[in-house]
Amino acid sequence: MEAPTTIRIDRSAVVAPVSPRIFGSFVEHLGRCVYDGIYEPGHPTANEDGFRMDVVELVRELGSTTIRYPGGNFVSGYRWEDGVGPRDQRPVRRDLAWHSIETNQVGLEEFARWCKLTGSELMMAVNLGTRGIEAALDLLEYANHPSGTALSDQRIANGAKEPYDIRMWCLGNEMDGPWQIGHMSAEDYGKIAARTASAMKTADKDLELVVCGSSGSSMPTFGEWERVVLEQSYDYVDYISCHAYYQERNGDLGSYLASSLDMQYFIETVVATADHVKHKLKSKKTIKLSFDEWNIWYLEEHQASDEVNDEWRVAPRQLEDTYSVADAVVFGNLLITLLKNHDRVASASLAQLVNVIAPIMTEPGGDTWRQTTFFPFSVTSRLAKGEVLRPQIDAGTYSTKVYGDAPLVDAVATVDGGKSALFLVNRSQTETIDVSVDVKDLGAEVVTEALTLHDEDVYAKNTREDQFRVGLKQLPGAVLDDGVLTVSLPPVSWSAIALG
Repeated sequence: MEAPTTIRIDRSAVVAPVSPRIFGSFVEHLGRCVYDGIYEPGHPTANEDGFRMDVVELVRELGSTTIRYPGGNFVSGYRWEDGVGPRDQRPVRRDLAWHSIETNQVGLEEFARWCKLTGSELMMAVNLGTRGIEAALDLLEYANHPSGTALSDQRIANGAKEPYDIRMWCLGNEMDGPWQIGHMSAEDYGKIAARTASAMKTADKDLELVVCGSSGSSMPTFGEWERVVLEQSYDYVDYISCHAYYQERNGDLGSYLASSLDMQYFIETVVATADHVKHKLKSKKTIKLSFDEWNIWYLEEHQASDEVNDEWRVAPRQLEDTYSVADAVVFGNLLITLLKNHDRVASASLAQLVNVIAPIMTEPGGDTWRQTTFFPFSVTSRLAKGEVLRPQIDAGTYSTKVYGDAPLVDAVATVDGGKSALFLVNRSQTETIDVSVDVKDLGAEVVTEALTLHDEDVYAKNTREDQFRVGLKQLPGAVLDDGVLTVSLPPVSWSAIALG
């Protein structure tokens, strides 16, 4: 018989205060993310800027906070000047990253207004692939200087009297990747990143700058790239980026459900490398992590397709994954892992937001709907307030081909005064797991909400034809008695419980 699963929540086991930036997202000029996604002038819900207000409402419901823009691979060939000023005078360009045509009808000016509509913070990326210091400084001046200079006055003439006051900036994107326009060695990137960061901080010492980490833990230079780059740029930057995507491979659902173990390894490795450089340089500053690309992405299937080709189309359908219940459970577990490491992962961006490997899907002229991954994100962003607490979990394990023995249950908690929340996953494919949670330290008196994402068919999906196939359900049997919460977690499920 499997030993009972117990969890203890200690109010003193604080990871970090919950920052809204952990619930960020990502909008790239890729596929239908921008055009036919957030922007469709002919749509019945479009506002005067051409933005779909039905999408805006779903983004608000999702709870996405900081939005990284405009890429991604796209930024490494982007000229920011193309996206400002009168729309009818903007040039049409080829985007070499995704082999499509960019009309530049949406640029910084429009996107800043869209961020206001959604209540989100704009996080800007600069091009260090084909450009460098001068272009980054010009963009910074245009965006943030109040008035009285050539570029700030140009912004005002273009209709934005107040500066955008963008605080967080990414120094390029995935510059170690051979797929990246202008990709370079760690030494070369570290030098240009340091020089660009130094110049930008000369203009505004309070900017928060993100230097590119390796494109993934599977890269041959992973770890060494971070060390070399940080040794050159440490004094000028505040974050190092992490990117990770997961998918089920070869029908191995068991390993897939334990994907968060790889994310944990990724975080621990980058933290160790950053702290090694800190001590080597005798610095008093601690570098944080910006996990500014994370998601489920069936990359191998897209690489085998002909989506990215030389037809040079405007907003082609690219990377439009449809997500299952199993995908959403893994997704929810990744979010749990980010919260459990929130002391070092200070910012995160779900990649991406609409249509492209996204929680929100749209049809031109038609509907918008929630993918399965929408639900863990929207509920967590709504309930996770105050401080993150690291629970003590005593659970059984199961064997995986990729990660060895993996815990059957994972969880994280948050507390905000008299309110608290618990987020859990059951990785078992066959068994409902009864969990006993000691919440006496939280002073909770009642279960105010108990939700689960589960389906008898772990591969059930929400599609254009069946948009409401999968949704949140009430988690039955969540009982709080004398400071002990008992719950029964269905197999392959993600659950959230709010206490008051």
